[in-house]
Amino acid sequence: MTTTSTKDAASTSKKSDQQANQQLQSGVANSQPEPTRTQTYIRLLKYVKPYWWAILLTILGFVINSATEIGIAKLIQFITDAINTGTQSQRNLFPFLIVVLFTIRGFGTFLGNYFSALISRNLVYQLRVEVFEKLLRLPNSFFLENPSGTISSKLIFDVEQVTAASTDSLKTLLRDGLTVLALLGYLMYSNWRLTLILFLVLPPILWLVQKASKRYLNLSMGIQKTMGDVSHITNEIIGGYQVVKNYGGQTYEQKRFERASLENLKQGMKIVVTNSINTPAVQLLMASALSIVIWLALRPEVIANTTAGEFIAYLTAAGLISKPVRSLTDVNQKLQRGIAAGQSIFALLDELEEDASGTILERVDGEIIFDNVAVQYPDGTIALQDFSLTVKAGETVAFVGKSGAGKTTLVNLLTRTLEPSQGCIYIDGVPIENISLTSLRSQVGMVNQQVVLFNDTVRHNIAYGDLADKSEEQIIAAAKSAFAHDFIMQLPEGYNSSIGAEGLQLSGGQRQRLSIARALLKDAPILILDEATSALDNESEYFIQQALENIMQDRTTLVIAHRLTTIESADKIVVLDKGRVIEMGTHDELMALSGQYAHMYDRDFAEQQMSNYGS
Repeated sequence: MTTTSTKDAASTSKKSDQQANQQLQSGVANSQPEPTRTQTYIRLLKYVKPYWWAILLTILGFVINSATEIGIAKLIQFITDAINTGTQSQRNLFPFLIVVLFTIRGFGTFLGNYFSALISRNLVYQLRVEVFEKLLRLPNSFFLENPSGTISSKLIFDVEQVTAASTDSLKTLLRDGLTVLALLGYLMYSNWRLTLILFLVLPPILWLVQKASKRYLNLSMGIQKTMGDVSHITNEIIGGYQVVKNYGGQTYEQKRFERASLENLKQGMKIVVTNSINTPAVQLLMASALSIVIWLALRPEVIANTTAGEFIAYLTAAGLISKPVRSLTDVNQKLQRGIAAGQSIFALLDELEEDASGTILERVDGEIIFDNVAVQYPDGTIALQDFSLTVKAGETVAFVGKSGAGKTTLVNLLTRTLEPSQGCIYIDGVPIENISLTSLRSQVGMVNQQVVLFNDTVRHNIAYGDLADKSEEQIIAAAKSAFAHDFIMQLPEGYNSSIGAEGLQLSGGQRQRLSIARALLKDAPILILDEATSALDNESEYFIQQALENIMQDRTTLVIAHRLTTIESADKIVVLDKGRVIEMGTHDELMALSGQYAHMYDRDFAEQQMSNYGS
């Protein structure tokens, strides 16, 4: 046991940390400015850096591809001059030169496309894994504040969109940028005076691109938000399809989904309109410059010393330049879309993680002390206030009260799923904020009212996570103690049977017993039962109570019970109301008080008698 001064110091430190956390959540302490588009883009490119060798091969491929653009102009020059003044042997080279040119072009295109795709898909893989790993380390507050659909949209949609900025746009910039440079170089070599006219349209093109960039970025952020809404609604319908059908919510949900999808459609069409105006405007400017070049090129004094082949080759190169220029203007849309997605992803990756550091404890005795603990949610709701309680090692303490009294909040504090606004909690005299999260949570087994099972086998749902190394005998023993073994053996493949998404192939009572078996297998010194028998019928509940009473021996057990008749044997019963303790004692002591507990018990007993009579 720690001394009083140690506890006071720990409590003071805890309060300081809590105040800092509250400041961070409210945005007071987190004053870092939002990253600029340039900073986001540079951060994205860092993910591409390890693939420098693939970038070099991509550049090589597109250099070859760009060179063939000049080759096309030179080939047309050769063919034209050969037709006019060449020999038959020169004409016989036409088919061979065409095949060679397009073979080289195909090789360059393959190199560029393959290795740019290799970079792109690896980027998606790395970002998706990094985002998923981040989600596993984020505190519960993040998941409470962000809808599941929005989070999954970041993982699926936003990550995919990032490639538009980091690799797709880079690919276009390399391929079409090199092509433009190659063609401009050839045009300057052929006639630099005429070619300079093309540069007159550069300032208005840059102005159009700048204006479009801001609009693309804003619209891309809007698309991400609406995609999050669509994903969120879809997740809700999939998870609550039974409620939707039973209460006739199909029409309402259809309208809700249509509104979100329509908003997404509007944002997408605004991008299309912007692009449809921006691209033709750039092309018109290029066409105007080309028309002037062609008009001047056709003047007698310009073509006086030029062969027909050279003249046609120049016009061909000038015509070929419009396509890559158009692609370079289109890349702006991809770039802004990817940057917007990158900002969304990096905002998630920069979220504060749970502080997992701290003391590593061996198996604890299980003494728990709540010292003046209070919990206040960000919206101002007070869940607990001035709560103090000592739970001795091996004791069973039950918490009862109306909905919203603070029962579940209280037990969630033990695993640091929630953090107290003030006060401190000790396990074996050690403040829980000083214990590493892994060590702390390994000391606590929990069975919740809402059972969480995974789309996996029965065995893997019982021996989940750190329990995966448990032996077959231990798994079966836990299942038998939870009275789950018999129904498991009736499944098609026994313990190897798949139970479907969220275990929906099982009844509510069966799912609850698997959850209890998982907690029993963990064999933690502290056990939390949050309405653990709520989904069981009377017969199953009786046997489960017997199993729980056996497993609770020599363990510190915190019980939240709806049926008060199941907690009569608890060492201590705590009655909560609006986050405060209003009564505390054994069952007999509280009944003798004839207070709120006695009133609740009598009503619960009468309801149970009526239920038994009705059945």
